[in-house]
Amino acid sequence: MKALRSSLCIMNYALCIAAAATLLGACSDFLDEHIPQGTLSDEQVKSPENAEAMVVSAYAVFTTAEDINSSFSMWNFDVRSDDAYKGGSGTSDGDVFHQLEVQQGVLTTNWNINDMWIRLYNSLSRVNSAIALLNESNYTMKPQRLAEMKFLRAYGHFLLKRLYKNIPFVNNENLTYDDYNTLSNTAYTNDAGWQLIIDDLMEAYNTLPEVQADKGRPTKASAAAFLAKVYLYKAYRQDDPKSNQVTSISQEDLEKVIEFTNPSLYTNYGLEDDIHNNFRPEEQYENGKESLWAIQYSRNDGSTYGNLNWSYGLIPPNIPGATDGGCDFYKPSQNLVNAYRTGADGLPLLDSFNEKDYDRTTDNADPRLFLTIGIPGLPYMFNKNYMMEETSIWSRSNGLYGYNVSLKQNVDPALIDSYLIKGSYWASSMNRIVFRYADLLLERAEAYAQQGKTVEAIALVNQIRSRAASSTQMIAGYQNNYGVKMYITNYKGNYSKEETIKIVKMERRLEMGMECERFFDLVRWGDAATVINKYYAEEIDNCGIYREAEFTANKDEYLPIPFGQISASNGHYTQNIGNW
Repeated sequence: MKALRSSLCIMNYALCIAAAATLLGACSDFLDEHIPQGTLSDEQVKSPENAEAMVVSAYAVFTTAEDINSSFSMWNFDVRSDDAYKGGSGTSDGDVFHQLEVQQGVLTTNWNINDMWIRLYNSLSRVNSAIALLNESNYTMKPQRLAEMKFLRAYGHFLLKRLYKNIPFVNNENLTYDDYNTLSNTAYTNDAGWQLIIDDLMEAYNTLPEVQADKGRPTKASAAAFLAKVYLYKAYRQDDPKSNQVTSISQEDLEKVIEFTNPSLYTNYGLEDDIHNNFRPEEQYENGKESLWAIQYSRNDGSTYGNLNWSYGLIPPNIPGATDGGCDFYKPSQNLVNAYRTGADGLPLLDSFNEKDYDRTTDNADPRLFLTIGIPGLPYMFNKNYMMEETSIWSRSNGLYGYNVSLKQNVDPALIDSYLIKGSYWASSMNRIVFRYADLLLERAEAYAQQGKTVEAIALVNQIRSRAASSTQMIAGYQNNYGVKMYITNYKGNYSKEETIKIVKMERRLEMGMECERFFDLVRWGDAATVINKYYAEEIDNCGIYREAEFTANKDEYLPIPFGQISASNGHYTQNIGNW
């Protein structure tokens, strides 16, 4: 037992040193908690109970290792996009995120940049601990549990790579102490890094079952959906070490996206009848047919607060008598509101959507606007007892960040003390869907569009739009009661490749709005600098913080490698381009 225990400790301590010295204690405490103390035989060490305990702890870290300031949903970092303002009481409230929002004054020493790095490598540490113990165990579920852990390891690396681009990969659970201390964050090209994530996912895909008894465990379809997403990122090649620009689009990778989005792989899944069903906390809506894999949260599970999602704790508005103490972060931008405007033909306005601000009394709108964004004059979370207004209740910044509120992360105040719980901050038991079937359809549409298969791409976009048109269970009375004009139709006719790509990108924004994908999409497409600088220029009248904002190409697409990690790497880490 002592030999195995020591090797596990070395593995975790070494990973912690490579990630950050502050992780040492966390890794040690984790092992002390989950590996029994005292002298045990090899058979006891390798027991199914020990193996399963390590696996459960690896799952748990993807909820327990995040918090309101470092949410694995990435909402904190999506404030760099044109979808959302940071929010809060002002620019000094969460100032390091304000710096990211305007891309000015971002330092490699900023705590938020280092904190997310630490949390994600801490998560990978637990996953590798579980894999190492499983490899030594006699557990009958070993092949399946290893597949689940490879899936989680891919997830941790995926989150890191989207944020930092150049990362050390810890995809060998048998690395020694010295091995960890000599890892480089530039050992692989961008393309090769994505392939490492794919390699783990392929192992998972080849082993995972079609159905899992425990909803939080990934299935074969979960792995297929994840593979499709990674291959789509990989397709947009950014392998020039002196640039973050897209140099080519791989047709081979696009074919893999088509392969892993084949409907035959998803017989148990599909679109919900109403998109809002994906964002409800009640048990009857959780883990529905559109949820390919979700982070599971719960209430009333024996602990004080249950396994609640605290990572959205800063987002609720500060409603007196209801969400007192709500911090009002992650507020939808006026630009996103305007994007939901539709023309006389019921289609998005594409290039002209932001020529004027949306007026709910005169403009047609996609129904998804009212399911994504709370707007003054309409009920907050569809509850008529909480009508939104242009007052400080709905904007802690007194209008600096506008008066709109996100609806996808929030919960109806009527559900306080049942599905919405006040602790140190607000939390809910609502699951967070990581891979959603609509996302999958849009990825398939994007691959088709890039291949010039415009008819196939538009057909998939129209599936999404047809569902949007019928998503009215919560907003059926809005037209009569509040005078809004909802009008959405499908695309008809023939479109060029360029037009189809533009249509797919717009549909992705409308469907996935405020789901923290937008910034990463813009970087993946190579559109970030153009789109965001245009947004800064046009949004100044709505949000004055952008007067000094500037997005610098080949720098601001990715976070810098944290100063503390560079220092601790003994020269093995290289700073991202454009940073210092």
